[in-house]
Amino acid sequence: MSLFQLILAAIIQGITEFLPVSSSGHLILLPNLTGLDDQGLAIDVAVHVGTLGAVVFYFWSDVKQLIAGLPRALTGRIDTPQARLAMSLIIATIPTVIVGAILFKTGFSQSLRSMAVIGWTMLGFGLLLYWMDQKGPQAKKTSDWGLRDAMIMGLWQVLALIPGTSRSGITITGARHLGYKREDGARLAMLMSIPAIAASGVLLSADVIREADTQLAKDGAIAALFAFVSALLALSLMMRLLRSVSFTPYVIYRVILGAILLVIAYS
Repeated sequence: MSLFQLILAAIIQGITEFLPVSSSGHLILLPNLTGLDDQGLAIDVAVHVGTLGAVVFYFWSDVKQLIAGLPRALTGRIDTPQARLAMSLIIATIPTVIVGAILFKTGFSQSLRSMAVIGWTMLGFGLLLYWMDQKGPQAKKTSDWGLRDAMIMGLWQVLALIPGTSRSGITITGARHLGYKREDGARLAMLMSIPAIAASGVLLSADVIREADTQLAKDGAIAALFAFVSALLALSLMMRLLRSVSFTPYVIYRVILGAILLVIAYS
């Protein structure tokens, strides 16, 4: 893989991971639309590591609360805000881990990586985000998040296993449906991404480790670095804009891209 393609894949992953526009969909489309070689599993893992580092860095105050509450949550003592946050994130992650492992082991996930599927999910889930964002009340805050809402948002997150859905987009959709404010819903979606990205990285890394060599390690490090920087910038910009702007600009982008992909897929 050329250095240009390596950096391009990393930047695309970084920018789109936390915006509600589907990073996996864009990474699948990159070789399909440009004719470039597929970036491969190792680079996919590397850019996910980079974006994981970005969200941990940006939400470090929340991550510290999560770490502090994790021991109590794992022993069933949900008697502090920190423990409740940790347990909520565990509950929200379980459905995606189970379904994702099944799809990965059966190989069914590969059959979903088509332009037509991405076009329909881009379009359909984009319109769903718009509907929930416009109709959903803005009453709940991050501090209101509990086990019930975590489970519901975790079930929404399962849909992100379909390429083009967008993990952040579908969990934000679920949060707006539950009545969370835009910025708070996005914050919860980003926190949910930490165990989700970590779990997917662990699942994929076994195959990568067996095939790793020095050059692949260097490429992975470069990809992770550029993904980290671009993800941090995109995340900072989105969280800042949500104080005054709705999700409509992202929906417009999704609808246009989805329509274009459907035309290409069925032409």
